[in-house]
Amino acid sequence: MAEDSDLERTEDPSPRRLEEARAKGQIARSQELVTFSVLITAVVAMMSLGGAMFDALKRVMVANLRFERATIDDMDQLLTHFSQACFDALMVVLPFAGAIAVAAVLASIVLSGWLFTWDAIAPKFNKLNPMNGLGRILSVRSLVEMVKAILKSSLIGGVAVATIWSQKAEVVQLIAMSPFESLAYLYQLIKFTMLMVVGSMAVIVLIDVPYQLWDYKRNLRMTKEEVKQEHKESEGDPQVKAKIRQLQMQAARQRMMSEIPKANVIVTNPTHYAVALRYDEKMKAPQVVAKGSFLLAERIIEIGKDNKVPILRTPPLARALYHHAELGEDIPTGLYSAVAEVLAYIMQLAHYKRHGGHEPSLATSLPVPAELDPGGEA
Repeated sequence: MAEDSDLERTEDPSPRRLEEARAKGQIARSQELVTFSVLITAVVAMMSLGGAMFDALKRVMVANLRFERATIDDMDQLLTHFSQACFDALMVVLPFAGAIAVAAVLASIVLSGWLFTWDAIAPKFNKLNPMNGLGRILSVRSLVEMVKAILKSSLIGGVAVATIWSQKAEVVQLIAMSPFESLAYLYQLIKFTMLMVVGSMAVIVLIDVPYQLWDYKRNLRMTKEEVKQEHKESEGDPQVKAKIRQLQMQAARQRMMSEIPKANVIVTNPTHYAVALRYDEKMKAPQVVAKGSFLLAERIIEIGKDNKVPILRTPPLARALYHHAELGEDIPTGLYSAVAEVLAYIMQLAHYKRHGGHEPSLATSLPVPAELDPGGEA
C-alpha cells in the first residue's frame, strides 16, 4: 500500500502522532546509553567507594572464615553463620548496586522522559505470525542492529583484551602473591579495564543516540494524505463546518423572521435594504430585530406587509441602520433623533387611523449624520 511505503512518508510526525505513539509505549530508546551510564557509574563508584568496600569485604571474609568447633558440628549454627556473612556482604555492596540501578533508570528516561503504559506489555498476537517475525529479522533495522552489535563487541572486546594483555606480566605474577595482594591488584586491573571500556563506549553512545532519535522520527513519518486526514479530524472537515455554518445561519434567519411581526416599523431603501425596528417602554433604546439586503430585504418587507407592520421609505436611515446597527442590539446613539422622529410619526399615524383628524407627515430629511450614511454623498 502507498501509505506503507517509506517513499510516501515525507512529512514529519505531528504532535498528535507523537503523543499517540508515546501512549502506546513507542519512544526513543538507546540501549548503548544505558550500558554506558551503568559502566561509568560503576567505575566512579569503584573509584570513590572501592577502597572502603574492599576493606569491608576483607573484614567480612576474615570474620566469617573463622569457625568455632561448636559451629562446625551444629548445622543450624553453621547456616546462621553463613546467612549473617551473606547479609554483611550484601550491605557492603548495596550502595554500589544502588548507584548502578539509579543510573540505569535515569539513562532509560533521559531521551523520552518517564513513561508508564500497559500497551507496551499487552500481548500482541500478530507477533506470533512467522511471516511478520521473518520480516522483522530481515528488515533494515535488524541489519543495522546486527552490524552495530558486531562493531560494539569488536571495539569493547578489543579494548578490554588490549588492556589486560598490556598487564600480562603482572597477571602471571598473581600466583606468587598473597590472597589480599592479588585481590588488590585485580581490583586495580578491573577498574583500569572498565575505565578504558567506558571510554570506548562513549564513542558508540555519541553515534547511537542521534541515530535512535532520527530513526524514531523516521518510523513515525506521515504521508501527505495522513496529514490532511489528521487535520480534518482535529480541525473538522471543511465541508462539514460549512454545512454547520449554513444550518446556523438558517436557524438565525428563521429566528430573525419570527421577530418581524413584533416590529413597530420597517425602514427601507426601498429595495436595497430593509431594517425592522422595535421599541417599548422597557427598552433603553430602539432595537434592530431584523435586517437584510436585496432578496432578504424583499422577504422582510413581504412579512411586514403580511403582518400589517408599517413600512417607510427612508433611504439614508435604512442605509445607516443596516451598516451600523447590530441585530438584536440597541441602535447607535447618533441615530436616536432620526429613529425617534420615525417612531413618533408611526404613533401619530396609528392615532390618525383610529380617531381621524389631521393626517401626520414625516419630515423629508431626517437627522442622519453623514458619517453614518454610506451612500450619503452619492
